[in-house]
Amino acid sequence: MSTKYPIIISQTKFMHRDTLHYPFEERGLQFGDGVYEVIRIYHGAYYLLDEHINRLFRSAAAVKITLPFTKAEITDLLHALLLKNDVKTDAKVYLQATRGSAPREHTFPSNVTANFYAYVTEQPRNKANLENGVQTITKRDVRWENCYIKSLNLLPNVLAKQEAKEHGCYEAILYRDGLVTECSSSNVYLVKDGKIYTHPATRQILHGCVRIRVEQFAKKLGIPFSETGFSLDDIATADELFLSSSTSEIMPIIAVDDKPIGNGKPGSITKQLQAEYEQDAAITPEHTTI
Repeated sequence: MSTKYPIIISQTKFMHRDTLHYPFEERGLQFGDGVYEVIRIYHGAYYLLDEHINRLFRSAAAVKITLPFTKAEITDLLHALLLKNDVKTDAKVYLQATRGSAPREHTFPSNVTANFYAYVTEQPRNKANLENGVQTITKRDVRWENCYIKSLNLLPNVLAKQEAKEHGCYEAILYRDGLVTECSSSNVYLVKDGKIYTHPATRQILHGCVRIRVEQFAKKLGIPFSETGFSLDDIATADELFLSSSTSEIMPIIAVDDKPIGNGKPGSITKQLQAEYEQDAAITPEHTTI
């Protein structure tokens, strides 16, 4: 398969992506026994790299996977990956670690090294959605109780995201007992009376790297930020709604279940946060959407 960025990392070595093969008895394939990260790249430079590496190690520790490198080693390898692929545009890195390859049994295999790989793909900014906003649906959150782990077990997320797509929407907002948790692949926030609300960073949501920045941007701008959950009923009276992730950035939500949010356009607080994001990520003027 041809690609603009053919060089990948496998374990701690570089190779062409077409030469990477694993045995069919691989824990990630058979059990979803692994963790992953997606790291944003702007103009050939990583954004929030340290935050993603720290979360990778937290996730691996939570599921008792020993990674075959230190934080410093994988950081160096990821920088070298960009150089070897001559990455100069907007892109992303997907990286994945599984418990390893071993005969299929539920219990952990002994003396097995974790499987790891990382590769680069193009990821242009979705400037139209960032400027105009997106529509969403709501879905009951049926995921497990450890969503803070960025694991490979994503089937509920996949099904929710697919249903959103089938409804012509960008995302699915998930809820438990009427309380909004997050979206299928992003964190979500409500703005009411000049204050931002979002679900607390508990085990029920993924602690997003961009989410950390959203709180920092709000503090810088003097906008109150509260880790207080909001309900489906609160959405109906929200002034603004937005979501965040490494690939979506800070994305305005203009409608939920075919009902407009506020005046049906991206709100002023969301736009201020977008501007802070672009400055923080060193996005050049020709990439600016605001």
